[in-house]
Amino acid sequence: MCDACVIERVKERMLSRRALLGGAGAALAAAGVGLVPGAARAQGSGATIPAGAIEDLTHTLTEDFPTFFGGQQFFREQKFAFGKDGFNLFELRVNEHTGTHMDAPLHFSADGQSVDAVPVANLVVPLCVVDIRGKAAADADAQLTPDDLAAWIAANGEIPEKACVAMLSGWGEKLGSDGFRNADAEGKMHFPGFHVEAAQMLLETGAVGIAVDTLSLDHGPSPDFAAHSAWLSQNRWGLEAVANLDRVPAAGATVFVGAPKHQGGSGGPTRVIALA
Repeated sequence: MCDACVIERVKERMLSRRALLGGAGAALAAAGVGLVPGAARAQGSGATIPAGAIEDLTHTLTEDFPTFFGGQQFFREQKFAFGKDGFNLFELRVNEHTGTHMDAPLHFSADGQSVDAVPVANLVVPLCVVDIRGKAAADADAQLTPDDLAAWIAANGEIPEKACVAMLSGWGEKLGSDGFRNADAEGKMHFPGFHVEAAQMLLETGAVGIAVDTLSLDHGPSPDFAAHSAWLSQNRWGLEAVANLDRVPAAGATVFVGAPKHQGGSGGPTRVIALA
């Protein structure tokens, strides 16, 4: 079989899977929101994304990737080099919650699912992108609230079953600068996140995941990680430091979450891919 045929067959199967998940395309139609022919439109951004486009929502993990605690959390040592040994091999040491990564339910619960126990059916799901870039630009401590979710639903239809609901704050553009952690003189960070009431609202929708383009599901100055606790304790997962959410539509995409599978893990660096 030719390479082009294989590629087309894979795309057909992926699109079929998205339809089976009940994708947000049906919700868009029900809400009377039309898609641009041959493309999906990202609400609020004005961008058009060709149907079937694949986007990488993962930042490259480096030794200097910013972390919640401030210190280095990713280390690598070359054990074998091609010039000397005929092959390359690195030994890695990494904090589970580094770079683009998953928070498994176990991260904020005594007996929730560890990262290896998250059902694979919950890792290929509809993606809903809630754009709060306007208020995040005006207030670094902005939170995604139930009002933001209600506005998304009014524009796009009901949140699909087993969806991942992602916050687009525009914070990814700050990566590589001190503005990503945005710590003040006292060391308190300031960046957007989910309000606990939004997390609680999503528990009623059947969503299985939430995602942010910042370092935490909770906003930077949170004193109690309320959104983490409310969400993860119900065997839901979260994604932090997600990239390129501005390149996918508000509704209609499917997200593939390549979560790690180490026994008993509370999370781990994750490859996240969206099919528009």
